Amino acid sequence: MARARDRLFLGVGGHVVAIDPVTGDEIWRTRLKSTTVTTVWSDGKRVYGGAQGELFGLDAASGNLLWHNKLKGLGMGIVAFPGSSLEAAAAAAAQAAAAASS
Repeated sequence: MARARDRLFLGVGGHVVAIDPVTGDEIWRTRLKSTTVTTVWSDGKRVYGGAQGELFGLDAASGNLLWHNKLKGLGMGIVAFPGSSLEAAAAAAAQAAAAASS
């Protein structure tokens, strides 16, 4: 079995999917929620998926769900992870909104 760091993790259609980056073969797929937007971040041992304002922790090797946090009281928005393009886009939008209101 491939090591977790040798995988490409994708978020799509409410799923987190592990892909072999050399062959393109799917290694595992885990359904998080029924949604079209799923964000993903990995530290190599775990994969973190965001869907409909909730956070999921998965085992990177197997895709097994380790935990789930509903992030109560924060709404159903997109979960942005550190260093992600979503985080950068959100920061840019906040700066533009602040500049426009000045």
